[in-house]
Amino acid sequence: MTSSNVRTIGFIGAGNMPQSILGGMVKGGYPTTAIMASNPSRPKLDMLEEKYGIYTSQDNHEIAGKADVIVLSVKPQLMREVCEDLAAHVPDLDKKLIITIAAGLRLERYYEMLGENITLIRVMPNTPSLVAEGVSGLVADSNATDADKDFVTQVFNYVGLTLWLENEDAIDVLGAVAGSGPAYFFEFMHGLQRAAEDLGFDAEQARAMVQQTALGAAKMAIESDLSLVDLRKQVTSKGGSTAKGIEVYQNSELSDISKRAVGAAVTRNQEMAKLF
Repeated sequence: MTSSNVRTIGFIGAGNMPQSILGGMVKGGYPTTAIMASNPSRPKLDMLEEKYGIYTSQDNHEIAGKADVIVLSVKPQLMREVCEDLAAHVPDLDKKLIITIAAGLRLERYYEMLGENITLIRVMPNTPSLVAEGVSGLVADSNATDADKDFVTQVFNYVGLTLWLENEDAIDVLGAVAGSGPAYFFEFMHGLQRAAEDLGFDAEQARAMVQQTALGAAKMAIESDLSLVDLRKQVTSKGGSTAKGIEVYQNSELSDISKRAVGAAVTRNQEMAKLF
């Protein structure tokens, strides 16, 4: 890592997602002296200090004032209060790079709360970022430079895959696929587990079998150049047991079910954006 890729970064909020991001940064070799965090109460901050050796404070103004990059990582319903407080007490916000990881809030809302001249990048990380296997969708405003984008890519690569998107509408779709996707997979995995249990496996064995199969299938997909359809065909011998199982899924129109599930989640993402 070159010094040009290191900026002092301050996390406003210390919940699970910011913990995973800064934890990934530390594990990836980012200097702990360039990472800070604030939170209203001490317990989370004490844990971060002890585990990662970063500087922490209960004062948002202090962290935002010292940071070159501010990560807004509080709940959406608290964002207005936090942003308006920062705007009133922290000078030169327009000279800092601001990253938001809050769901639902569009760029224009931050201009209202922080000023029209800020440099802002919106990031939507999904929950597997907690285990460094996430997907993060990113959208930059017109003030963000290529160096800003490279820096944010570096930060979120520590916790998984980064995808730069053309506009905020694409974030709604990414949220419905990658953001909600883990829940879809868990629902499907639970169904397979229950099927195994109904046919004689105990819960522990059934879960172990299903989750390892899911992991193996995902790894095969990642490492193969074949399409997902071709991978499925590769596992499906004509007239065999897998073919019979796939026939049930296809007759149940699994692809159409997935399309409708994603569509419903996109619609809800758009509705929630209006709420905030």
